[in-house]
Amino acid sequence: MNSREVQGGPAPYDPLTALREAGHPVDLLNERQRQVFAELSRPEVELLNSIKTRLDAAAGEVEGQELKLV
Repeated sequence: MNSREVQGGPAPYDPLTALREAGHPVDLLNERQRQVFAELSRPEVELLNSIKTRLDAAAGEVEGQELKLV
């Protein structure tokens, strides 16, 4: 056991977990892209989550019904 486990301290910050919990599809990224996100600071993750929340709110309920063919 390490000293954190013995003392019951907080776990180290995990950007990928924070992004997943906010609904970002980080598991769909390739390994190199995921590594970039894994190195983000807490303020960077908070900014991405804030932007995602605003975009989701602006999208409304009907976005999933829109179909675009390329």
